[in-house]
Amino acid sequence: MGGSRDHVSVCIDGDEGYGRLATGHRAAYLPTLTWNYFVQPARERIFNVPVIVLSLLAAMGLVHAVGELVLNTEQANAFLDMFAFVPGRYDLRILRQFPWTLGWGAAVWTFVTYAFIHGSFMHLGFNAVWLLAFGTPVARRFGPLRFLIFFLAAAAVGAAVHLAVHGGERVPMVGASAAISGAMAAAMRFAFQRGGPLGPLRSDDTAAYRVPALALSVMLRDPRLVIFLAVWFGVNLLFGLGVVAIPGEGDMPIAWEAHIGGFLAGLVGFALFDPAQDDAPSEESIEA
Repeated sequence: MGGSRDHVSVCIDGDEGYGRLATGHRAAYLPTLTWNYFVQPARERIFNVPVIVLSLLAAMGLVHAVGELVLNTEQANAFLDMFAFVPGRYDLRILRQFPWTLGWGAAVWTFVTYAFIHGSFMHLGFNAVWLLAFGTPVARRFGPLRFLIFFLAAAAVGAAVHLAVHGGERVPMVGASAAISGAMAAAMRFAFQRGGPLGPLRSDDTAAYRVPALALSVMLRDPRLVIFLAVWFGVNLLFGLGVVAIPGEGDMPIAWEAHIGGFLAGLVGFALFDPAQDDAPSEESIEA
């Protein structure tokens, strides 16, 4: 960062441009508007994808396009210093030395801004597919505003876990995978149930997105979900050990710790964002 460009000089090839930055980075692979519009699940939209999901994809695509087509190598370096998540930033000597755009300010906003940066078109495309698949049912259940906050919160938790493991490192982390992992975990709480949007006997109406969510204790007794959890954590472990690599990305390190952090945030924090719980009848009303 700032006067030191050690991490970027390895990551960006001046001849190949911004599209190669991920080779040296860790990649982390949701008439008048009313308040009710933002807090309630959206109606059917074009392409059958919620507007908030399309908006997030558009933002990621725009950031990547600017990096590929507009910024030169020096500008791309400065952009990463300011918006990628760099564990080495969280050193008081660095925070005091650099201006707030690279120090205290970036120390706050990069917990979420890194999720909108991707190292290559394949990296972006891979994350886009999973966001469409798992972000869509969660966004339809949560509504636009809640889903946006949830997406950013999962990204922040993923960054915090990455920081705890890689404190002091100057290798930037980029990618939305931590936030998308949170969406995958949230979808597990309801989407695969009978009548849910991804489950057996599913329907296309809004009721499919309002089925009661499974309690964590119940989830852990469902063999299908236990197998899913085992496979998901196993694959991330293989990424972390370098046994498995993303096709076309060579030996790019994978920020698997951030994936796990985001996933656990979505799994445990689901109830904080779930509007269906707000609408559930109380015990008193049931007894009445």
